[in-house]
Amino acid sequence: MDAAVSPAARDKGDVEALVRLAQADMTAVDAHIIARMQSPVPVIPKLAEHLIAAGGKRLRPLITVAAARAAGAGDDIEASRKLAAAVEFIHTATLLHDDVVDGSELRRGKVAAHLIWGAPTSLLVGDFLFARAFELMVETDSMRALGILAKASSVIAEGEVLQLTRAHDLNLDRDTYLEIITAKTAELFAAAAESGAVGAGADDARVGALRAYGLNLGIAFQLADDALDYGGASAALGKNAGDDFNEGKATLPLLLAVQRTRGREDAFWERTITKGERTEDDFRRARELVVGSGAIGATLDLAGDYADAAKAALATLPDSEWKTALEKLADFAVSRAA
Repeated sequence: MDAAVSPAARDKGDVEALVRLAQADMTAVDAHIIARMQSPVPVIPKLAEHLIAAGGKRLRPLITVAAARAAGAGDDIEASRKLAAAVEFIHTATLLHDDVVDGSELRRGKVAAHLIWGAPTSLLVGDFLFARAFELMVETDSMRALGILAKASSVIAEGEVLQLTRAHDLNLDRDTYLEIITAKTAELFAAAAESGAVGAGADDARVGALRAYGLNLGIAFQLADDALDYGGASAALGKNAGDDFNEGKATLPLLLAVQRTRGREDAFWERTITKGERTEDDFRRARELVVGSGAIGATLDLAGDYADAAKAALATLPDSEWKTALEKLADFAVSRAA
């Protein structure tokens, strides 16, 4: 019977097991999130709830509390729970900003907030959530945790700006691409795990191990996400499949396909990505080229390498159900796109 279960389905079950394991902690985190997104200005909680209520597994705050537990936290991890709520607010704020910049139509399977309330309101509510995040950080009375998440916020912004300046660039090299996704995605994964360990009072070795775990997990997660844009469905993405292509983003699957079809499809890539002249049928053609060139498989192979590095980083932690759950989460980050 088990042999008929796909690796992706099995790993999804492992993530659901982590969600159950962290249920009490995440209930407390959700209470902080709901309380702090309230405002006497009605549009603020309404817009925030539109996105946060569709948040699914709340992966980043889940990593924060799981890291605290895996690091050997005692019964009181209220500081880590507040930091987890702060991480979710930072993430949500960046999504609101990104959707305006990218002109995205869907987010977490729902109509993007800026299409309902307008770009100015979405941006300002994003700013509000950033402010709430920093209030939560200050309440933990941990300057170290505050420094970690404050730095992460600036690094994320730098990554988004770098991506924006290199959009439509078919000559983007792999190192620069990895620099972009490390900044805009992996840094918050790293800060989520690191701050959770700090909030739990872990020693430097465990804090460093969990930061390395989060960073490598975040890179694996984004690589798989970029592969899903060409090989997945909107339901799996929480956004429209093909959004990266339609926004002219130079992600690794696209860059590999461009390299592997050089001399045959140069005019197609030049028109659709560099010039931004796309028709309704172009994504279908782009997907055929990306999949047919083996770019999806190559991207997921690299994602697997980073997932392995994430698991290896946990080797110094004591064995526990939390450590095992974090290891399985790294597998899921890649298998969901397989």
